[in-house]
Amino acid sequence: MNTIRSPKYKPKLSDVEHARSLVKKIALHTPLSYPKGMAEKYGAKIGLKREDLQVVRSYKLRGAYYKIATLTKQDLTKGVVCASAGNHAQGVAYACQQLKINGHIFMPLTTPQQKVNQVRMFGGKFVEIQLVGDTFDDSLAMARAHCKVANASFIHPFDDPKIIEGQGTVALEILEDSSEHIDYLILPVGGGGLAAGVSSVFRMLSPTTKIIGVEPAGAASMSWALQKKEVRSLQQIDKFVDGAAVKQVGKYTFDICQTSLDRILTIPEGLICKTMLQLYNEEAMVVEPAGALSISALQLLQDEIKNKIVVCVVSGGNNDIARMEEIQERALLYEELKHYFIVNFPQREGALREFLIQVLGPQDDIVYFQYMKKNNRIKGPAMVGIELKNKIDLAPLVERMKTKKFFGQYLNHHPDLFHFLV
Repeated sequence: MNTIRSPKYKPKLSDVEHARSLVKKIALHTPLSYPKGMAEKYGAKIGLKREDLQVVRSYKLRGAYYKIATLTKQDLTKGVVCASAGNHAQGVAYACQQLKINGHIFMPLTTPQQKVNQVRMFGGKFVEIQLVGDTFDDSLAMARAHCKVANASFIHPFDDPKIIEGQGTVALEILEDSSEHIDYLILPVGGGGLAAGVSSVFRMLSPTTKIIGVEPAGAASMSWALQKKEVRSLQQIDKFVDGAAVKQVGKYTFDICQTSLDRILTIPEGLICKTMLQLYNEEAMVVEPAGALSISALQLLQDEIKNKIVVCVVSGGNNDIARMEEIQERALLYEELKHYFIVNFPQREGALREFLIQVLGPQDDIVYFQYMKKNNRIKGPAMVGIELKNKIDLAPLVERMKTKKFFGQYLNHHPDLFHFLV
């Protein structure tokens, strides 16, 4: 098995160039596109590095293939093992199929079925999939245990020099395809492999570019590590942005990112969902939550980036269509256009009609309603979801509810409650 270098390691340009010489045999040189609509919206030249168009629909193939391709023949005969929420697993599976070696892939039970199916398709008879645990970190522990028993090579999704060097090939393509100096580079951050590899290359070849890492607010593991000045594990994470939701970043990636990133932003999951819907409706792009991270950051940076040249790495496009209802829900909640209430209805004829006519505004829409009549009570509570056309309509709606004595409780501040009920 390969010897891992010191955690103080940083990739050399020659390392990444060597990675590219191998990676180009299997990975696409993805385009750097400049959507006109985004340029008009932000008053900047926005370039999108489209890794969602990669053969496995994410950049993860680069690092996975390079790591496996540099193993010895003896190591390859013993097979490889990995843990992944999906994209890294697809990269490993595709590499196994191309190199005709056996792979054992551990994935969380919560992995979208679309990603599980893709791993099976890319790996074919060369891979075995095992679904274990609720998070990536659970699968990682099981994968490492299996690795020791099988004496197989472990292919880490981010915390390995070869993985970092492979992901760094993204930077070489960006710089090759951009004819102008890049003012801002925005990178999604999960475990940090992509951010470490790409930012290292930019620090060598474009040192004045401002590099911003972006991670989901519900799994801000790199921000936590940078705050504590050491790698630490988050106790809980929101697993929605499954491609970037890890409890703990890598030691290699942390060491690199703490010096190569200018700063890091956290993005609310609702804003990520809003961005996903906008990309689909306005640019005909289907991206996964992690793939929308860098573009979501544009909204937070819009004053700073005016008249600048900005590149966002779109990390992946493996989104399960079955998640669209949740994506729409989170987006509406973030935009303050969907609200849940406990409404106290008098148990008399005409109460619902009065609510509809005298309480709801002309553009307010009931999108959820659950009520059970109880004869021994004066009032009967109902859970009501209301969608607004404009968020400023909320205060008048609540005031009318209170005036007409329908108001019971506002539930948006208690998401665990209404997510359980809806």
